[in-house]
Amino acid sequence: MSGLFASEVFIEFSTLLILALTVPLAALMTYKSFKKKGKSQFYWSVGLWLFTAGVLLEVFFSFNIYNAVLIKIYLAAVAFLVSFLALGSVSLLKNRLFYSYYGVFFILSGIFVVYSLIVSNIGNILTNYVVFGILPLLVVISSSIMTFPAAIILILVAALSYRKKPNKKMLSIIAGVIIVSIAGSLYIAHFPAFLYYSEFIGILLLWLGFI
Repeated sequence: MSGLFASEVFIEFSTLLILALTVPLAALMTYKSFKKKGKSQFYWSVGLWLFTAGVLLEVFFSFNIYNAVLIKIYLAAVAFLVSFLALGSVSLLKNRLFYSYYGVFFILSGIFVVYSLIVSNIGNILTNYVVFGILPLLVVISSSIMTFPAAIILILVAALSYRKKPNKKMLSIIAGVIIVSIAGSLYIAHFPAFLYYSEFIGILLLWLGFI
């Protein structure tokens, strides 16, 4: 990647803009979750706050502020945000058995992710001010186990929800949730700016759905 999209200024501006859009949205989602006392809104709000934490760390990285602890927190936030968003979607199904099974899977896979991050040695994997490098195999395996099923669940529940009750706002929310959930994985792409495009589009879709 070269030119404007690889520049430090572009990365800094992109991360700050996404952060400015994410914080009020996460706060709004949290307010709605307490007001309506809905499980899906609560889990989605937790996911959005984890997304906010990830974007904040991307801001740090864009200013070349980096260490092993920050990158491990970032990778944990990326993995857990997908699972929390999926947990919110699962709660929409109102199926206690499936909700319980996924809850157990969430806990066990989460423990595996935390363990892999604690025992793994992750060096400096910043390139062009974004996370761009080879991760330890154990981290890749644990993160994949946690996030891939969650991503599949998000897509399936989105299709079922829209088929059952077509709603443009809900469709926008679900699309935003799906895009936000997969955005973190794009740091391994050879065009890291895609990470910020997907995050920006995902947040805009969520705003359209919630306002």
